[in-house]
Amino acid sequence: MSEEINENEHEELLPNAAETVQEETITKVTGMYKEWFLDYASYVILERAVPALMDGLKPVQRRIMHSMKDLDDGRYNKVANIVGHTMQYHPHGDASIADAMVQIGQKELLIDMQGNWGNILTGDRAAASRYIEARLSKFALEVVFNPKTTKWQASYDGRKKEPVNLPVKFPLLLAQGAEGIAVGLSTKILPHNFNELIDASIKYLKGKPFTILPDFLTGGIADFTHYNDGKRGGRVRVRAKISQLDKKTLVITEIPFGTTTTTLIESIIKANEKGTIKIKKIEDNTAAEVEILLHLPPNVSPDKTIDALFAFTSCENSISPLCCIIDDNKPLFGGVTQMLKHSTDNTVQLLKLELEIQLNELEEHWHFASLERIFIENRIYRDIEEEETWEGVIKAIDEGLKPHIAHLKRTITIEDIERLTEIKIKKISKFDIDKAKQFIESLEEKIAGVKHHLNHLIDFAVDYFKNLKEKYGKGRERKTEIRIFDDIEATKVAMNNAKLYVNRAEGFVGTSLKKDEFVTDCSDIDDVIIFRKDGKMMVTKVDAKTFVGKDIIHVAVFKKKDKRTVYNYIYRDGAKGPSYMKRFTVTGITRDKEYDLTNGNKGSEVHYFSANPNGEAEVVTINLRSVGSIKKLKWDIDFADLAIKGRDVRGNTLTKYAIKSIDFKSEGVSTLKPRKIWFDDTVQRLNVDERGDLLGEFKAEDKLLIITQQGKIKAVKPDLAMHFEDDMIVLEKWKPNKPISAIYYDGEKERYFVKRFLIETTEKEELFISDHPKSQLEIVATDYRPITEVIFSKRNLDNLIVNLEEFISIKGIKALGNQLTTEKIKQINLLEPLPFEEPEEEIIEDVDVVDEEEIIEETLPLEIPIIEKSTPFDEEEKQIIKKKIEKKKNDDDSQIKLF
Repeated sequence: MSEEINENEHEELLPNAAETVQEETITKVTGMYKEWFLDYASYVILERAVPALMDGLKPVQRRIMHSMKDLDDGRYNKVANIVGHTMQYHPHGDASIADAMVQIGQKELLIDMQGNWGNILTGDRAAASRYIEARLSKFALEVVFNPKTTKWQASYDGRKKEPVNLPVKFPLLLAQGAEGIAVGLSTKILPHNFNELIDASIKYLKGKPFTILPDFLTGGIADFTHYNDGKRGGRVRVRAKISQLDKKTLVITEIPFGTTTTTLIESIIKANEKGTIKIKKIEDNTAAEVEILLHLPPNVSPDKTIDALFAFTSCENSISPLCCIIDDNKPLFGGVTQMLKHSTDNTVQLLKLELEIQLNELEEHWHFASLERIFIENRIYRDIEEEETWEGVIKAIDEGLKPHIAHLKRTITIEDIERLTEIKIKKISKFDIDKAKQFIESLEEKIAGVKHHLNHLIDFAVDYFKNLKEKYGKGRERKTEIRIFDDIEATKVAMNNAKLYVNRAEGFVGTSLKKDEFVTDCSDIDDVIIFRKDGKMMVTKVDAKTFVGKDIIHVAVFKKKDKRTVYNYIYRDGAKGPSYMKRFTVTGITRDKEYDLTNGNKGSEVHYFSANPNGEAEVVTINLRSVGSIKKLKWDIDFADLAIKGRDVRGNTLTKYAIKSIDFKSEGVSTLKPRKIWFDDTVQRLNVDERGDLLGEFKAEDKLLIITQQGKIKAVKPDLAMHFEDDMIVLEKWKPNKPISAIYYDGEKERYFVKRFLIETTEKEELFISDHPKSQLEIVATDYRPITEVIFSKRNLDNLIVNLEEFISIKGIKALGNQLTTEKIKQINLLEPLPFEEPEEEIIEDVDVVDEEEIIEETLPLEIPIIEKSTPFDEEEKQIIKKKIEKKKNDDDSQIKLF
């Protein structure tokens, strides 16, 4: 409560009587409000949203399973009936119970379903509970229930008994997964593979290390690099499985976890409307299996579209797991490894408890069977014929048994004697001593077996898990492919959904300047690089209209970290200074920052500029103004004589005289070395970062050879965004004159054929075996002189060695080929090829090339003067000039060749 202020104090606080003071009042929460929120939060956490560690079930799931066990008679029950029965234990509505039951059923582990239970692929809901039926699966009956080991508690209204936890002898929580949002916390445990969980439990029991990773019923591809054992802070990336059906069609055959075909298609349509991807038509043919066909417009790259689907749609999602479970009525955060160990330990304890109960029951059977045998074999039942009281009967039997009970394992109780009195006369009259002995001996064997299991409990548990896998593991193989993903840069894969225009004179660039000069198609998330006449450069985001400075000489879409685009540059330093020339790349910048590519003196101006996407170096003609005594007014200069350096270098001195004009004379070749390309099998991608296997050095005209197991072949330009089919068997640098050899089985003719051919049309995928459904490629070789070994099915036939070069000449790709043999073939092996000396590649002379990684980032320029003279130099002059050059030269590549 706020303190009161008396009038005198109030007057002191207020020098001006017209002012008032508003005192803050703090009201404390008391009574019911103090406790009720905590009670509600505890109830939601413990009784609704978070599963228990012991059995992996939420309360509603546990009550559904218990109700199904109550109703179980081997036949299907209406789900509506099960829901109604569950309401005896669960204090909530029927809708929540029915939804929870459908979710359990769709995980295809505990419930045997009949009827329309919905579709996790399409997101279609299940039919009403009155139309569908269910019963417990055989797995659930074996693994989940055992009333003898179950701890019970009163239901919410006290009328029934329900299990505190079900005695589940399997890591059920990890197999099914769980998701829930409580008050103040949440949980998201991803589902794992049935067989892999059993294997991990066995490894744990044997003291071996193990790793478990999620597996989803929807399949797809997942990167678990940062799974972090399912703990808080981890991350899983999931992708749809997308492949290229043909040049104009993509097909999605598996979807990421957490999506449906409906939500996936909606995300693709939204991305298409935004223009980040280009899709002509979508067909959803999903039924039991996913099949979404994406038809592409003409001139749209399938590989780029696949990356764009991952970047801009739900074809790739990121999942953040969070393992929160209830243990001893408290929330516990941990990892899946800890959960599996706890579940396995709990299974071992439950198995031990079951064995102990079984042993006790067997010993009781043995004890009474032994008493029964003594009672009948020694005719002790006759001792009670003359007894008139019940006490006398009990005493007579007790006295009659005493001489024969030395071998019994426990003392005889009154209950034992009372059971003996209940034996019927018919059983006594037909009692067979030999059968009784055999029965007791069988009990003793069982007792010995149970004791052996108890003494070797871990081995027994391992056998238990192996039996589960053998009985129920078939058809539960991993569905989600484990792969490491490469990061996709959105700017590189975004489709061109806008057009870039420029107003060079006024200095505006943007997508809304439709009356001005068109530059290129672009994406609305691209960056644009601008070069101006005054030597300034800047990079800015694509927008409707942006002022970047007047007198624009070059505009283009900017590619970050691009080391292959080289800019050739000649500029005048200041209003009357010398002119310089340089070559440079632009790999990294600060957006919207203005960079000066000259020395920074006022009045600097660009004489010549060119942008070369593959490091080309042209030859230009320099024309000087005719001023004073200048004798040489015109000469040619080759940019190939300059080294490629950073954008901040001053460059080499071209001339101190005024330049009239610079004319383009001839194109040059690339001065960059052929690009080395690697293939990383882990992520199935090409790269230039030395990851995986080196495919070779590629020039602009070089291509990749790709062959698949389906008999498809193509030679295409390497693109780092390329995707590869799962059945790819050959990936190498293509040599046009190198023949491809193949042995294949023709399904129509039912014969094996050999063919050798060259690729006639590049950038086009072709089928080089017959298109019959039973046709199959056996081997393919890209050696010049391949040798194969043919092993026949008949054992009396010797292996056949075939020199494919001699067997058949090079023919067209569509040729059938020569028949290999009429005999049935067991196997064909590719042997070491015959030696062959490959022709050397053509080398372009007199061109200095530089590797992209060797581009020098310098800030201090190297000045090399150009000496203008109309007459040839004599030897003495040449030596003088060489000495001057050597004093200033820091790098051989930066010297301009004068002679």
